[in-house]
Amino acid sequence: MKWNLFKKKPEAMVGPEPTGATTMTAAPAPAVSTAADNSTESGGPVNKNDFFEEIKNKFVNEIGKIPMPPWAIIAIAVVAALLILTCCFCIIKKCCCKKKNKKKGKKGKGDMGLKNMKGGEKLQDDDDDDDAETGMTGDEKEEEQKEEEKLGKLQYSLDYDFQDNKLTVGILQAADLISMDTGGTSDPYVKVFLLPDKKKKFDTKVHKKTLNPVFNESFVFKVPYQELGGKTLVMSVYDFDRFSKHDIIGEVKLPMNTVDLGQPIEEWRDLESAEKEEPEKLGDICISLRYVPTAGKLTICILEAKNLKKMDVGGLSDPYVKIHLLQNGKRLKKKKTTVKKNTLNPYYNESFSFEVPLEQMQKIQAVITVLDYDKIGKNDAIGKIFVGSKATGTELRHWSDMLANPRRPIAQWHPLKPEEEVDAILAALAGKK
Repeated sequence: MKWNLFKKKPEAMVGPEPTGATTMTAAPAPAVSTAADNSTESGGPVNKNDFFEEIKNKFVNEIGKIPMPPWAIIAIAVVAALLILTCCFCIIKKCCCKKKNKKKGKKGKGDMGLKNMKGGEKLQDDDDDDDAETGMTGDEKEEEQKEEEKLGKLQYSLDYDFQDNKLTVGILQAADLISMDTGGTSDPYVKVFLLPDKKKKFDTKVHKKTLNPVFNESFVFKVPYQELGGKTLVMSVYDFDRFSKHDIIGEVKLPMNTVDLGQPIEEWRDLESAEKEEPEKLGDICISLRYVPTAGKLTICILEAKNLKKMDVGGLSDPYVKIHLLQNGKRLKKKKTTVKKNTLNPYYNESFSFEVPLEQMQKIQAVITVLDYDKIGKNDAIGKIFVGSKATGTELRHWSDMLANPRRPIAQWHPLKPEEEVDAILAALAGKK
């Protein structure tokens, strides 16, 4: 048995190639399988190193066929790899940010719900973000708020007469007011009234160019003691401006149910910033204008008013309308309608004629004021407007339509404006003459 294993295998014999004949190629002899080949064919394990080596060789052969130097191919491969990595990083970052935003949104909703249920405080994170944006610490923020709140202070006095049911309010002085004018000063005065009715308003005298005015003025409100507890005393400090709306510096609000009126009171209070209130709706008025150039006759017809402000305790008013014809700030003529009792939507249809030459039509203004009639006290103005060549908005358009259509009555509605606002505009126009 051992001798047979080491015995040589017979080799294939090849015959001599014949001469003068066509060359014949012999078929190759079948290759003899080795033990390794037999093991491969029978499903044995493949050598992985040889497999990868074969792929590597093929890859190198393919690259070698490219008509480019090796360094250029390597550079392109590096750039492509960097681009792919950058795109992958951006996509991952975007996905992560979306997840964080969703979580933050859910957290914010939960905090809002908790705040609504418990009346909680503002989120600390938001405060930190705001402070980070402004670059301020908590202490600096508090100091700035305190500085903003320093508008000045007001000294006043209160004295109630239980026999006559009279509340006497004394406006004594103010100090350390903020400057509202360009020169570093103000022209302060104080407006005093009781909420919620606002029917009676008192104004002190204007003190020019000072931040520490001394007023020493008193005002009397006749209010029964039983009704006084539901009212609030308001003392507002304004800066007077002749040619525009007066700016409010600050105010003191004093609920009367918190005050002991058993003895006279005299004290200082810091001014607080006034809340921005929506413009009060005073009502609307419908008037008709007609001018006849040949006769030099201007006719103003007061037709009706609607939605007037309530001025009386019962929630109604006794309105009437007064007309003033002005030229360069001087009153030329005046007329007034009848009084309509207990109504906020009066109907008049009353006409008034004025002789105005054509050359003077560009110099006059017709001021129309709606007032509440009062038998005892002063008649309070509900609101007013003025029409003329110096007017603006709907008032100027109405005046222009009248001049463009002679002999024809032109009717139009106008919203009433506060008396102080219209008076300031008229004073400015008179000052420009």
